[in-house]
Amino acid sequence: MISEGRNNRLLENRKCLIICCVVSMANCQYGFDTAAVAGFQAMIGFLEVFGYKDDKVKSGWNINTKPQQLISSFLNVGTIVAVLLGGPFSHKFGRKPAIWAAAAVSMVACGVQVGVNSLAGLYAGRILLGLGNGFFILFSNTYTVEVSPPQHRAILASFFGFWVNLGSILGAIADNYSKTLDSKLAYRIPLASLFAIPVLLSVFVSFVPESPRWLLLHNRPEEARRALKELRGTSLKPELLNEEFVEMQRGIEQEKEMASSTSVFDMFKRTDRRRTILAAGAIASHAASGVWFTISYSTFFYQMAGIKKPFQATILQNCLGLVGAMCGMFLMHKVFGRRPMLLIGSAGCGICMLVIGLLSLAGHSLRAGQALVAFALMFSFFYNGFTGTITWPIAGELVSSRLRVFSVGLGTGINYFFNWLISYCTPYFLNKNNLNWGAKYGYIWAGSNAVAFLFFFLLIPETKGRSLEEIDEMFVNKVPRRQFNTYQCLSSERAREIAEHQLDDLPKGGVAVHTEKV
Repeated sequence: MISEGRNNRLLENRKCLIICCVVSMANCQYGFDTAAVAGFQAMIGFLEVFGYKDDKVKSGWNINTKPQQLISSFLNVGTIVAVLLGGPFSHKFGRKPAIWAAAAVSMVACGVQVGVNSLAGLYAGRILLGLGNGFFILFSNTYTVEVSPPQHRAILASFFGFWVNLGSILGAIADNYSKTLDSKLAYRIPLASLFAIPVLLSVFVSFVPESPRWLLLHNRPEEARRALKELRGTSLKPELLNEEFVEMQRGIEQEKEMASSTSVFDMFKRTDRRRTILAAGAIASHAASGVWFTISYSTFFYQMAGIKKPFQATILQNCLGLVGAMCGMFLMHKVFGRRPMLLIGSAGCGICMLVIGLLSLAGHSLRAGQALVAFALMFSFFYNGFTGTITWPIAGELVSSRLRVFSVGLGTGINYFFNWLISYCTPYFLNKNNLNWGAKYGYIWAGSNAVAFLFFFLLIPETKGRSLEEIDEMFVNKVPRRQFNTYQCLSSERAREIAEHQLDDLPKGGVAVHTEKV
């Protein structure tokens, strides 16, 4: 285990906390966009441009199934393309340039969507925004996993859930206050608001150090040493900072010795195959939960279900999601390990979806509508407080530094393929012109959450409090899932011994660079 002195408090790591919070802000765009676009489909100003008149609908306007499918699904298409490009891009340029590139593409995407009047132009903007979202999600979460202290990695990496939910609230609020505008401004104002996130992020990232692990992978130890020192600030004594750097450097050296090059196919070889399956499964559980249905079509679903105030219900749903995310961050930091969080989340989401399905038997009564909203809110709490909060930290720490972007990118691509499939098929289930399932759609997600629960229970190991190098060691040594809690790692002890021997040569206020081959 790592030295006790490195297990300091979260507030002592406030500099790293602020850096991770800033980088994770990239995920706010994803939440804002999905919530805003979900509201567009129940917004007259949007439907007048991209929909058609329908006297059968209370609002007098409706939207065809095809554009409804493509508006949401093209975002996922762009995201899938982005994560496939992420590995080669990161291998050459790093984490920070990837975030800058995503910010530039996102600003172009916002401009296109605000300016066009045709569905073809809107689709192009959705694909471009998906490209930006894909890089934001992949690289912001990879960065926070790589730079966080082991004991705080879960809470720092789980800022993903906080920012997504905050973005969702802001997107829903923007819709709520612009929906009454009887013009294109009704949807263009929320879209234009998206410019703020990439602009702010591109400025803030200028003051953030590059990932020390990425620098070590590219044989730049002096820069990695300075980056680690900047990230840790005054939270560690020089000898403890040196110990962490030595452990990090030894872990990278071991990875390089095990593979002479970094190839995408290495994800499916030897012990990395197991790690890739676990990471991909953890990320794909987002789609399995049914969350894409709730965030992409919540307002439309509430409207079709007869809820009198669908926009306000969506805002309330997103607010409870933010409360859940904040509760989840506290629980994983102080109470639960990774596995209990995943199991509670998937079980809670599954039960909520099952009850939503059963409510279809009650028809469109007022009480049935109130119960439907209540369980949709509970689903948002369980997903954001448990499953959605912890899966990104788990996926990032389960894979090796050499293949992290490739493996997490693969899992993200699989997840967004299913998100695309869900967003493409959901209108058929909900639209009154097609299957018109309504609340019965919840049965599908009750079953998929049950599958996710079994995956977590049988395969995911407990990694709380372990350094990334300790996790590497356990996978290389093929430690069974049940023994991850108790296994005694040697990597931290060896790093501590080397760091102690270097104390006499340690520069004042600096970190000695370990060059010994393992």
